[in-house]
Amino acid sequence: MMWTPETKAAYIQSQVACALLEMEAMKALNMERDHRQQALAYDEEAFLAVIQKYGIHHNAVLTVIAGPAPK
Repeated sequence: MMWTPETKAAYIQSQVACALLEMEAMKALNMERDHRQQALAYDEEAFLAVIQKYGIHHNAVLTVIAGPAPK
């Protein structure tokens, strides 16, 4: 498969969508635990880790756009 600028953009968008879904689930669990007056399950570090997990931080996105096809 040839990686065009459009396919690279679609890849980045799909990674962002996956990260958003995961973070929304994390937020929901945090809200549920907050309502039960329990300690939150996820902190700021956990949310930042999702960005790393899906490779959607600034430098990673620039690498996908400028470099070879994502793996």
